[in-house]
Amino acid sequence: MTRFNAPKGTYDVLPPTSTTFLNVVDTLSAAARHAGYGYVQTPIFEDTALYERGVGASTDVVTKEMYTFTDKGGRSLSLRPEGTAGVIRAIVEHNLLSGQRPVKLWYTGPNFRYEQPQSGRYRQHVQVGIEAVGVDDPALDAEVIAVAVAGQRALGLSQVRLLLNSLGDANCRPAYRERLREFLAGCELDEATRARAALNPLRVLDDKRPEVAERLREAPLMADHLCDQCREHYDTVRSALTSLGIEWEEAPALVRGLDYYTKTTFEFVHDGLGAQAAIGGGGRYDGLVADIGGPEVSGVGFGLGVDRYLLAVAAENIEPPDSARCQVFVVPLGAAKVAAVELAGVLRRTGISTDLAYGDRGLKGAMKAADRSGASYAVVIGERDLVENVAQLKDLRSGEQHAVAVTDVAVTLKEKLS
Repeated sequence: MTRFNAPKGTYDVLPPTSTTFLNVVDTLSAAARHAGYGYVQTPIFEDTALYERGVGASTDVVTKEMYTFTDKGGRSLSLRPEGTAGVIRAIVEHNLLSGQRPVKLWYTGPNFRYEQPQSGRYRQHVQVGIEAVGVDDPALDAEVIAVAVAGQRALGLSQVRLLLNSLGDANCRPAYRERLREFLAGCELDEATRARAALNPLRVLDDKRPEVAERLREAPLMADHLCDQCREHYDTVRSALTSLGIEWEEAPALVRGLDYYTKTTFEFVHDGLGAQAAIGGGGRYDGLVADIGGPEVSGVGFGLGVDRYLLAVAAENIEPPDSARCQVFVVPLGAAKVAAVELAGVLRRTGISTDLAYGDRGLKGAMKAADRSGASYAVVIGERDLVENVAQLKDLRSGEQHAVAVTDVAVTLKEKLS
């Protein structure tokens, strides 16, 4: 018989790791909800042209990493490589910008990129992201960054650094691109990198190879070529972050891996993760909405890699609260199974996490299962207990046990667990 394994570059999320996984997602998204962001869910595949136009035809994401296929109707579709383009498409398609601005949305879900798998880098990875669209306000850039920082702090992370840069806009970036292209023309680069420089020279700054980084040490930087408007925008972002008590580091070579970023660009790194130090980031995208068929409005957002945050939490030895842990384990004996099932239902409806011994186990085997469940209390119901309308309540930590009227079990456990 054939045994199947998960495809290369993917993984299963299983207990007990799944508890940490859900805690990361819930904590990061809670920070967005507390800042007024509503939930959005988009398809995991879209028209390929959406990503070519939105992410950028020169990016590695589009040229090398997308999972693209032709459906039965002859349409070219691609699995979602990142979250922003699909969310902007939904905003434009459903005319959300005709209402209150900015449109503030958060999302979570898997993205797909054909990459060489390694720790923290997978072909299917999950992100939590937000987008704030429709207002060109540097204070909104600061809010987006602050939402991510709030989520990180709520997780208990203390070793995350914020890297910050400005990539200018359509007014000042063209002249800088030409300066950078001239500089790159004088560098010793391989043929593929020269082709990338001809198409979009900023992409070369994102090259992580040490030999390329060494040749770029004297490259001109966008920070030295910002127009007055972009510099004022960037100064306001930094002032707002300071007022929020958020520290950052200037990263003048930071461009990230997507073409749509303008002005504020940022990245979060965790030094305990080695080569995969980047755990999330984002920035402003002033032309993306119009590129996807919407009006000329600004947007700003981030994407945080849940897989990377799991590594960061582990690196700092943070133990998340186990909300899925069983609090009470019900043990039926003999003919008391139906009564035990009914009692477990009552306990769950009152908010007590409850499991039950299945499979007609004897008392010894059932109590071993109760111990393994992590429950604080066991409730044992036997045939004699049915006659007396009681249950035996046992403290699994101290071993103490006493009878409680069935009608009082839920109230008694609520008091003991509070």
